[in-house]
Amino acid sequence: MRNTYLILGSNLGNSIEVINLAIEEVNKEVGLVIAKSSFYKTAPWGFESKNDFYNIVLKVSTNLKPQVQLRTFLNIEKTLGRTRSGKDGYESRIIDIDILLIDDLIINTEALIVPHPRMNQRMFTLMPLAEIDGNIVHPIENKTIKQILNECKDDSEVEIVVSDQ
Repeated sequence: MRNTYLILGSNLGNSIEVINLAIEEVNKEVGLVIAKSSFYKTAPWGFESKNDFYNIVLKVSTNLKPQVQLRTFLNIEKTLGRTRSGKDGYESRIIDIDILLIDDLIINTEALIVPHPRMNQRMFTLMPLAEIDGNIVHPIENKTIKQILNECKDDSEVEIVVSDQ
């Protein structure tokens, strides 16, 4: 069994509801969700949109290989209504599931890069990840997530959202 850390995000539709549906699918199709962060709300990162993002980080215990995990996450996104425009850059989306870490694995293929290559630059990723497991060590940086969070230069406002869903 491996621990995979994911970030789920949405800024279209009822984002919290869609993320909760995605969590159910991850639990069914990938493995047991053993920890989840609070919901975090932030402005879009890397593009303009009038809709804020809601994000949550999950820790999932799974026996699926990384490439199978990736395919499964892409299928879950598609099932929940995600369509990819093929345009370069970021855009609004109903659901996004990104692999942040898989234990201490380092993967660098055309389809999958782990650890996530931009996670260290994003407060909306580091804050919820630190909430559920701030002492895990980034396998390339050889620093804990708490240390990376403290060094992060991203000054985006990130708000914890209390949800009754």
